Amino acid sequence: MGDTVRDNLVEAAIGFLVVVAAVAFVAFAWARTGAGEGQGGTSLVARFPNIAGVTLGTDVKVAGVKVGRVTALSLDPGSYQAVLTLSVDPGLKLPVDSSAAVTSEGLLGGNYIALTPGAEAAMLKAGDEIIETSGAPDLMGLIGSVVNRSGGEAPPASDAPSN
Repeated sequence: MGDTVRDNLVEAAIGFLVVVAAVAFVAFAWARTGAGEGQGGTSLVARFPNIAGVTLGTDVKVAGVKVGRVTALSLDPGSYQAVLTLSVDPGLKLPVDSSAAVTSEGLLGGNYIALTPGAEAAMLKAGDEIIETSGAPDLMGLIGSVVNRSGGEAPPASDAPSN
């Protein structure tokens, strides 16, 4: 009887350690991915012609520093533009003439929203829209244009008839 109590106690302790490790892993993943961010931030809206590579949770950066994330995506049925809701740090004061662009972190990196502060004295408030935007570049189109032009310039056409 004493052996079974001891065996059950060891199994219970190991089970408890597994549960503690699982909870620690979930807490670490939650904090690392920023899943709980966005609450309490200033909400801004921006419309883009193309947001390829941007999803919920995509970083919003100013000068390369993360200041927020994308919290909502939708399509404007009238203009067929992507409407993004951005949650940015409430301490960040952006002028009303600031711009937003979908930017790539590199050739193989992901996309993020880059905010460029303007020069106006008036600041954006919660719910305001960033008017000046530019969408994601078409990398495959750019690569294709480079490949197609890699043969050099074509020789000029001659006006003289050939025999």
